[in-house]
Amino acid sequence: MFALKRFGSAAAVLGVVGSAVVLAPSPAKAWWGGVRFGVVLPPVVVAPAPVYVAPPVAYYPPPPVYYAPPPPPHAVWVPGHWQGGYWVPAHWA
Repeated sequence: MFALKRFGSAAAVLGVVGSAVVLAPSPAKAWWGGVRFGVVLPPVVVAPAPVYVAPPVAYYPPPPVYYAPPPPPHAVWVPGHWQGGYWVPAHWA
């Protein structure tokens, strides 16, 4: 029983020390740089292949028709003139 406790405590201490060594701050290095242990392979990403399918067929009503407002009436400058014996000053018409 005592040996089992001693083994458990030793395993816990080794786990904490190992975690401290692995998690210690160090400069970031790419996978191809730094220390090499034999054959170095690039990281492999495992993901399903993309599936290209047509979008679902759906009916969308046409957009509402845009009716532009009528353009504003164009004012015309009428110069001063005589009309029926009376002088009419210049004005916008």
